[in-house]
Amino acid sequence: MERRNKHLDTKLIHAGEPKPLIRGAVSMPIFQSSTFAAEGDCGYYNLRYIRLNNTPNHEALHQKLAAVENAEAALVTASGMAAISTTLFTLLRSGDHLLAQDCLYGGTHDFISEDLPACGISVDFIDGTAPDSWESKIRSNTRAIFVETLTNPLLQMADLKGVAEFARQKGIVSLIDNTFASPVNFRPAEWGFDLSLHSGTKYLNGHSDIVAGAVIGPSALLDPICRKLARLGGSLDPHACFLLHRGMKTLGVRVRYQNESALKLAQFLENHPAVDRVHYPGLESHPGHTLAEEMLDGFGGMISFEVTGGVEAADRILENVTLPISAPSLGGVESLITRPATTSHAGVPPEQRRVMGISDSLIRLSVGLEATEDLMADFDQALT
Repeated sequence: MERRNKHLDTKLIHAGEPKPLIRGAVSMPIFQSSTFAAEGDCGYYNLRYIRLNNTPNHEALHQKLAAVENAEAALVTASGMAAISTTLFTLLRSGDHLLAQDCLYGGTHDFISEDLPACGISVDFIDGTAPDSWESKIRSNTRAIFVETLTNPLLQMADLKGVAEFARQKGIVSLIDNTFASPVNFRPAEWGFDLSLHSGTKYLNGHSDIVAGAVIGPSALLDPICRKLARLGGSLDPHACFLLHRGMKTLGVRVRYQNESALKLAQFLENHPAVDRVHYPGLESHPGHTLAEEMLDGFGGMISFEVTGGVEAADRILENVTLPISAPSLGGVESLITRPATTSHAGVPPEQRRVMGISDSLIRLSVGLEATEDLMADFDQALT
């Protein structure tokens, strides 16, 4: 009998699993083979080969990813940046124009502002919170618009519903990096976005032990992206597919706990005398709070904040906390803390970071699965 899975947690466990189970194995086996026997004249892109992203491990993961975002198809890549770069190189060519949100992950910002123009693709940055200003940036050669669900690292909340509607009206492709929210808190296809992108390194995997990416959306858009990926070579190996597949099964319980813990910690930080400002969409003081309440199922596990005393004080916090690890990346079971100016956005020129609102003293925290009370006590001693 065919399973009819409606709830995300059930899909995370059962979607994409082989039927029947392979030799009875409850866990998806690792097909550690680069090459598979060809079955007749099936065409090049139907040959089973790791670089073509169609081994059994890839296919199981593709089905699970598509199911949890209620989309038609999905594709995994060797990293989040492989997902972003391959997608944009598929959609855009020399002479085209892209609209992009003005505060993005540093690697994305560098790729969009440096590599795309080097290929003859022009870019204009937009304020995601000011939809009335987007019309002035659109051109006859605009092909796509790129935003983040929650921006890295300031947790800004764009008018996402407006972005998807604007793209439909103008006949351009809407892309959203959904890494910070994860499918637990936001499913772009339900709000009209064409393509959802992820760094699978982060919440999807959740254990800080692989690098991966994902693109999710309709087959008509995914098929050419998959072929471009096969030519560029940014495919995910079967063992990493297995780890990502396994990590996703606990995504729901992990992210919901991180939502709850991060909200309590953000409220604690906001009320601490040594903290000047906290960026977290779950706080009523956040400018995008009302929009986040409407569109998100949870406010996420990411917090950024600034302390009294500037860079020196921020560095003391990173040195004095005992539970969060001072390291880049995010979304794992352990809490991670960093200054974006020295890690995720180090490649963005200082003057551009200031325009984006990212100060050198800004601290970014990825809340893990430690007891919330222990994290609050740890930050209290570090701040004091």
